[in-house]
Amino acid sequence: MGIKLILTDIDRTILPHGAERVSPGTVAAFHAALDAGIHVGPASGRGYGWIPPFFGGDEECCKTCVATNGNQVFLDGQRLREARFDGDILAPVVRHLRDIPGSGLIAFDGDVPTLVAGRLEDLAVVFPAYARACRTAPDGGPLGLPDFPATKANAFLARDGRRPGDDETRAFVEGLNQAVEGLDFDFPEPGFTNVMRAGWNKASGIDCLADALGISLDEVVVFGDAGNDLSMFARVPNSVAVANATEEAARAARWHIGACEDDAVAQAIEGLAAGEWPFHE
Repeated sequence: MGIKLILTDIDRTILPHGAERVSPGTVAAFHAALDAGIHVGPASGRGYGWIPPFFGGDEECCKTCVATNGNQVFLDGQRLREARFDGDILAPVVRHLRDIPGSGLIAFDGDVPTLVAGRLEDLAVVFPAYARACRTAPDGGPLGLPDFPATKANAFLARDGRRPGDDETRAFVEGLNQAVEGLDFDFPEPGFTNVMRAGWNKASGIDCLADALGISLDEVVVFGDAGNDLSMFARVPNSVAVANATEEAARAARWHIGACEDDAVAQAIEGLAAGEWPFHE
């Protein structure tokens, strides 16, 4: 089977929880695929500018990329599409969140997260790295609706200083999807949701890349572990879940491999680069 495009989620798929970089083996596997003439890159909820450091600054590994869950799509370093979220678009989100204690919204000015609604201490519970980098008002509070065209936005929810459970997060996400028109919200992890233009997700980003490359979806392999990977698992026939995937993601995937911590994706990519088919039922 001739594979022309490989895309993988980052967090807990090729980047173990708490790690700051993917393994050297993962970087080597990406280069093996590139050397074999296969386009390879991340399909992540992370913003495009946040991704290279996970590969030790090796930008060759992420020139082809579906970032911010499909809001940004790049092929060989060239931007194919990018959504923007200005204050008018995000205003209905802020209005909805005002009635939900512990909730908030961040919007990214380039690579810099900005607190638009909610409290920094609640964001720190859910996503500490974003909280550490977050721009706030002088008193540490929100800056209000952005006066810049944000390339990425996320809503978050904390409960009394803790992460909410899956059911609480699903209800939070469902409420946003019902209340806000023109935007979609997903469930990547407890207490956190990505804001996407309606109909834009990892699957539509892959469609964009496949169209630009002139390939079919049968020539694509995708790897993932969680809720924000479900759209691409449903769209791409050769979908692969790591062993540590959520039950929902594991059920949705066509193929299954070992765990993120064991560099299972790197091993599979090495196999694909060598012309092998490394998957089993």
